[in-house]
Amino acid sequence: MTSPGDGLDHTSLGQGGEFDRIRAIWERLGDRAAPSGDDCAIVRVGDELLAVGTDMAVEDVHFRMGWLEPVEIGRRAAFAALSDLAAMAAEPLGVLTSVGLSAEWPEEMVTQLIEGIADAAARVGATLWGGDLVRSEVLIIDMVVVGRAKRPLRRRGGRAGDGVWVTGALGAPAAALAAWNRCVEPDRAARERFAHPIPRVQEAVWLAEHGARAMLDISDGLVNDAGHLAAASGVQCVIDADRVPVHPAADSPEQALVSGEEYELLVALPPDFGHDAAREFENAFQLGLTSVGQLDAGTGVRLVRDGAPLDLPHGFRHF
Repeated sequence: MTSPGDGLDHTSLGQGGEFDRIRAIWERLGDRAAPSGDDCAIVRVGDELLAVGTDMAVEDVHFRMGWLEPVEIGRRAAFAALSDLAAMAAEPLGVLTSVGLSAEWPEEMVTQLIEGIADAAARVGATLWGGDLVRSEVLIIDMVVVGRAKRPLRRRGGRAGDGVWVTGALGAPAAALAAWNRCVEPDRAARERFAHPIPRVQEAVWLAEHGARAMLDISDGLVNDAGHLAAASGVQCVIDADRVPVHPAADSPEQALVSGEEYELLVALPPDFGHDAAREFENAFQLGLTSVGQLDAGTGVRLVRDGAPLDLPHGFRHF
């Protein structure tokens, strides 16, 4: 989303039932809705640009009770929303939250949940500004995040010839989910990656300052989100499966391709961004930055191994 009246079109989205529904909404609303399709809306207020995003966590869709403590549920929901600010290279300022929960929840558990949200905001320099509490049959946490976007980075700036890079290592959240679905406790490292994702706020600003052209956070899985970057930028995203960094807690390399809710960054960088720059990033943040492919002329995502095409795996989809 961008500021109303800026004359821009919607940012193109990739394939999938969720995004078909969004395109139908855009068509119906016409100019009653500002252009959207990025991780946050960019709204001009005086001389400043604000990034404003919203994200929802729903019991039995994004998590199950019993997997996490209330403070972890709150912290995780807030970090997921704050990651949308990171994807725009925005500085977090504040968060608002609306929470629906059972009337049977003890006061202490409710307080712990909200404390987790406040802890997450404080970790990235933001403040909990307020919110709302309502009764609900399942736990619902709706987050609104606001940040300052000096030079907002969108999904649509990638060009053919750019390199495609990812921060961190992927696959651990999928391994944690697989373990819980087998009714066993996940590996400690896998559980940590699922329960305590870290929004890459400062890392995103660094990448923007070093030439990043397009960026988004990996919430739908690497392959799915590469499709969004490709659609937004009007290019084909070629991913080399053998170069994708696999977290030690992942069960298989395939999990690194589809694992959602990673909240690492997928970024298009110009061809002259090389491994010396990547080492500078890694030294600054103690976090990996890996080249996993490139942008070419064309459309969609092409997954390869040893130069041969692979079938695209499918991660989680809401619809």
